[in-house]
Amino acid sequence: MKTMASAAAVSLVLWGVAGAQEVPAWRGYGANAQHSAPAPAPGQKLKALHWKTKIDLDPQYSGGELLIHYGSPMITASNTILLPVKTGATGGFRIEAHDATGAKLWQKKTDFVLAPHDWVPSFPAHLTAQNRLYFAGAGGTVYFRDTPDLKTGAKAQLAFYGFAAYLQNKSIYDQKVMIDTPITADEAGNIYFGFVVTGSNPANLKSGIARIGADGTGSWVSAASAANDNEISQVAQNCAPAVSQDQSTIYITVSDGIAGYLVALDSATLVQKSTVRLKDPRNGADALLLDDSSAAPTIGPDGDVFYGVVESDFGGHNGRGWLLHFSSDLATTKTPGSFGWDNTVAVVPTSAVPSYSGTSPYLLMTKYNNYYGIGSGNGHNEIAILSPDETQKDRFSNATVMKEVMTRENPTQFPGAPPGVVYEWCINSAVVDAQGQAVIANAEDGRTYRWDLARDKLQAFRLNPPRPEAYTPTIIGPDGTTYAINNAEFYALGE
Repeated sequence: MKTMASAAAVSLVLWGVAGAQEVPAWRGYGANAQHSAPAPAPGQKLKALHWKTKIDLDPQYSGGELLIHYGSPMITASNTILLPVKTGATGGFRIEAHDATGAKLWQKKTDFVLAPHDWVPSFPAHLTAQNRLYFAGAGGTVYFRDTPDLKTGAKAQLAFYGFAAYLQNKSIYDQKVMIDTPITADEAGNIYFGFVVTGSNPANLKSGIARIGADGTGSWVSAASAANDNEISQVAQNCAPAVSQDQSTIYITVSDGIAGYLVALDSATLVQKSTVRLKDPRNGADALLLDDSSAAPTIGPDGDVFYGVVESDFGGHNGRGWLLHFSSDLATTKTPGSFGWDNTVAVVPTSAVPSYSGTSPYLLMTKYNNYYGIGSGNGHNEIAILSPDETQKDRFSNATVMKEVMTRENPTQFPGAPPGVVYEWCINSAVVDAQGQAVIANAEDGRTYRWDLARDKLQAFRLNPPRPEAYTPTIIGPDGTTYAINNAEFYALGE
C-alpha cells in the first residue's frame, strides 16, 4: 500500500471546510455508499414531463446503438441537481447544476480524460454526506467544490499520489493515469475510486484503487496487491467501490482483463482483508469480467455483498451472467441470482411488496433480460424482485438460484422480431420507492416505467423513440420527481 500526503500549498490555501448540511438526496451511483438505491421521498406518479436537458452534446451512435454509460446525477438536500455532461464526440466533460425547474445555476468544465475503453465509461463524480462535490480530472486527479447549491464555493484539485508530484510531472500523469470507475464516499467524506495506468511514471503508479481522505491525504494500492495475485492488472472498469454499513470495509472488483476477484479492503489503510475468486455457479469456472459492464457491488442491510458477472462461456446462460452473493467477509458463497452481467441490484424492503410472505429480511430488485439471439435467449426481457435467502431451480440452467418473488416482462414488442420478443430493460441501477411500494426502470422502448409492487402493474411514460443503448440509472429527488436518462437526454417527470 502506498501513501502520499496531497496537501500541497495550493490545495491547503483553497481547502474549504463544508458547513453542517443535511444529507444529500442522491449522492451518486446507486444513491449511497452501499448502492442500495433508496428513494429519499415518495415518488410522484409519471404524468407529466417537467423539464429535460442534454447530457451529451455530441452523442455517437454505433449501428443505431448508443453505447455510453452516462454518469449518475447527484441531488443535494436542497434539490439542486448535479449532472455530468459529455461535451464532445470522444470526450470532454463538465458538471452542470440545475434547480428543480431545470434552470442552470452554474457549470464547471473538467480536463478529465477517458481511460482506454470499448463502450464509453461513465464520468466519475460523487456528492458526499458533507455536501462536497468531487469530480474527476486529468492525471488521476480529483476536483472538489463545496456549497454546490450556490454559484460559487471553495474548490481545489487533489492527487492521491501527491499534488506537488502531479504538478512536477503534469504532462506524464495526464497521459498515463486515468480514473476509470465512479467515485464513492464513506460517511466521513473519504473518497475511493479505481484508476488505470498505461505506462511508466515518476511515482511508479500501477493500476489500482485510490483513497483520498476528507483532509486531502491520499493513498493507493495496486490491483495486484489488493488481490495478492500478480496476474491481476486492473480494477474492473465502471465498478463503483462499495462501503460496508459499519464503514470499515470497501469492496471492489479487480481482474486480469478477463477474470478476477471481489476484494475487501480496510477502508482506512487499503490493506487487504479478504478476497474471493469470482466463479460461474454452474460449473465452477472463472466468471468473465467485461469492461463493458457497469456492475458494482451492493451491500445488503445484513452486510451481504452482491455483485454481477458474466457467465464463463458467454452465451451459455443467454448472456445473462449471474448475481453472485457472498457473506460480508467473503468467506461464504451463497445462492446466486439468475442475472447480473451489467447490473447493480437495489434493496427492496419487504414492506414494499405486500404479497411477500417468505423468510428473507429484505428483497432485491434487478434487471432480468433474456437476450434474444444469445444462447437460447427468447427475448422475453423482464425485471424482477428476488428473495436472496430463498431458492428455486433456474429457468435457464440447472443451477439453483434466488427465488423470483415477482417478475414483469417489457410490454412492447420489438419490431421485426418473432412474436414475444420485447425491448430490453435499460438500467444499471434502479431506484426503489419503498413508501410508494414501487420501483422505477428505463427500457429501450423509449419509456420509463413505474412498477407498482402492491398491484403488480406498470405505469409507462414515453420519453422518446426506441433506442438500443448502454444502461442508465433512474433516480427520485427529495420532492418526489423522477429522473431518467434516455437517448442522451435527462428527463424530470412527475405529476
